[in-house]
Amino acid sequence: MDFVYTNVIGTVNLLNVAKELWKGNYEGKRFHHVSTDEVYGALGDTGFFTEETSYDPHSPYSASKASSDHFVYAYADTYGLPVVLTNCSNNYGPNHFPEKLIPLMIHNIINNKPLPVYGDGKYTRDWLYVLDHARAIDLVFHEGKNGDKYNVGGFNEWKNIDLVKLLCKQMDEKLGRDAGASEQLITFVKDRPGHDLRYAIDATKINKELDWSPSVTFEEGLSKTIDWFLSNKEWLENVTSGDYQKYYDKQYAE
Repeated sequence: MDFVYTNVIGTVNLLNVAKELWKGNYEGKRFHHVSTDEVYGALGDTGFFTEETSYDPHSPYSASKASSDHFVYAYADTYGLPVVLTNCSNNYGPNHFPEKLIPLMIHNIINNKPLPVYGDGKYTRDWLYVLDHARAIDLVFHEGKNGDKYNVGGFNEWKNIDLVKLLCKQMDEKLGRDAGASEQLITFVKDRPGHDLRYAIDATKINKELDWSPSVTFEEGLSKTIDWFLSNKEWLENVTSGDYQKYYDKQYAE
């Protein structure tokens, strides 16, 4: 229900506010909706998601995101709201919440904890450095075509197990540990339900029409990400432990 309230009801609330505030005067206005590649479903060993790929969400989260996409287009069709939509692949980078794969692994390697990998580790994702995604959002917002959508991906597919091994290698080097030390922490765990095998975005359209492309390789982006977390260990510990919630709960109580 959190997904429904946030992604569906939240998006419709924003659409209604935009419609009421703009009152049909759309000059210089634009509603940019940021979505995910998960709305397209799952891929096999080959192929890519394009802007024309049919929606086929498999999880409650992706279903809620697909619903929000449809509401955005419905408001564009019904009320003439000027909209653009972007569907992105997995983001990574500084400030990433540590329940997610890369920051979780960084935190666990620092603390010599097990590195949980779902199933056989062969689930494949396309990874996009967060600053490259931010550039794409800014570009589409200012230069994209009204009513159009753009897939934003890193041209950068990695199997989870290979990603974790690369992360272990870089972490060992940065922490001064013996080569292969962190890799020994890898632990395969029970697969999660509804786990899609592979996502991969074809970002040709935004590349050709708006001249966008990723600015860093995955190895470079991963290194920058690790450096940020190693320089912000207190932030990482506070977020991981939940201490940040105590601060905000205290603020609200006052």
